[in-house]
Amino acid sequence: MFKDEMLQAPSQPLPIALVGEAILKEHAIEVRDFDTALSQLAEQMALSMVAANGVGIAAPQVHSPLALFIMASRPNERYPDAPLMDPVVVVNPQILSASAELVSGEEGCLSVPGQRFSIWRHQTIVVRYQDLAGHWQQTELTGFIARIFQHEFDHLQGITLLERSQMPEQTVMAQAGNHQA
Repeated sequence: MFKDEMLQAPSQPLPIALVGEAILKEHAIEVRDFDTALSQLAEQMALSMVAANGVGIAAPQVHSPLALFIMASRPNERYPDAPLMDPVVVVNPQILSASAELVSGEEGCLSVPGQRFSIWRHQTIVVRYQDLAGHWQQTELTGFIARIFQHEFDHLQGITLLERSQMPEQTVMAQAGNHQA
């Protein structure tokens, strides 16, 4: 059904799932078909993200169970100091390694509107993912871009920002006063 809806209006933003909706608690499923429908989904996700002033969006946030997200950092009203980068479509992502250094930063989430949380994330990560053509990419990400990747990766694990903010390590890190961004 989702593919049929997507094919009817490929240039329309999709509705964003809100915290409490079941899709946001599910583990995403591996993408196996690198086809036109996947590209159309990515296009609609990008439109949804831009319309909501996001810097990233995961497929579960638009009611799709696929292991796919977009990172598209750019300054906007929600993140005025965000670095500018070309949008990157990330399919079947993996985090291969993460720095011991954790930094705290304020995050919002399109699925948790109107709320911001101070979240500890790895400063640097090495990641592997497929692009829309199915080709594997590997890169090292740091700072805000690494934060976006980790945030969107959480969505694919069924973890929203609300759940992340309540995890014990967030409180422990805040009390320890580790390196702060």
